[in-house]
Amino acid sequence: MNAQYQMPEPDDFDGWMAVKSAADAHYAAALKSVAGSLRSEVETIAVDQATIHVARPSSPFDERGALIDLHGGALVFGGGEACLTSARRQADRHNLRCYGVDYRMPPEHPFPAALDDCVAAYRHVLEHHAAERIVICGRSAGGNLAAAMLLRAKAEGLPMPRGLTLLSPQVDLTESGDSFQTNRMVDLVLPRSLMSNNLLYANGADLADPYLSPLFGDLQDFPPVFLQTGTRDLFLSNTVRMHRAFLNAGVDAALHVFEAMPHGGFMGGTPEDQEIEAELGKFIAAVFE
Repeated sequence: MNAQYQMPEPDDFDGWMAVKSAADAHYAAALKSVAGSLRSEVETIAVDQATIHVARPSSPFDERGALIDLHGGALVFGGGEACLTSARRQADRHNLRCYGVDYRMPPEHPFPAALDDCVAAYRHVLEHHAAERIVICGRSAGGNLAAAMLLRAKAEGLPMPRGLTLLSPQVDLTESGDSFQTNRMVDLVLPRSLMSNNLLYANGADLADPYLSPLFGDLQDFPPVFLQTGTRDLFLSNTVRMHRAFLNAGVDAALHVFEAMPHGGFMGGTPEDQEIEAELGKFIAAVFE
């Protein structure tokens, strides 16, 4: 998304609303063909101020298991129909009930609205599934929220889920890693800094706060983690540093780095994309065993 649009200044409300409208139209057009091939059924519910799309596989499945899907979109985009379709895709792929959290986003709803919504969704899912039957899936900005949500859950005395997947996670809003320089204009998907998005989302809060940049949080007692990135990903440093932080905290963490891959994968059904899906499927199946 960053490759297609020039991001406004953090205080340009109208500018952000215009970019969001254009991005939503782009997502809607891209999802038309995808949505028609999905088999899962979906119901949209409200929990506190959070909107959750609950997708149920069409084939027989283990009712005890659950995925919580946190979408990407640079903390500003990717909600609505894109979030709903993502929940259905996850339900189809993993044959599990999937809760897609359509969290509130800026400029209307800056931090901590999205994080509050994710925590509310996690509490809701815990009412219907045992913690050891839950896996959290976060992509890009959703990876930020997935890790921050578990930091909040730990602080509030909630149990940890059975597993966590972080696909090219946006876990350092200070953008202090090496790849923010070395992969600048190399990553075809995220060629430039997202600092304007970060400042808009943070709304004046310290970008190094662990609830904004989970890389700097206390990661002890986290569940097993699957991390994925590519050598041309702007967020390569985010992912490899998060992996090291998990290992230093004594967490079982597996890092998958793909050659020449930009942010979010090749997104074209390539062998590498298929390999990611296969590895992710194996991880989710394994943590449920």
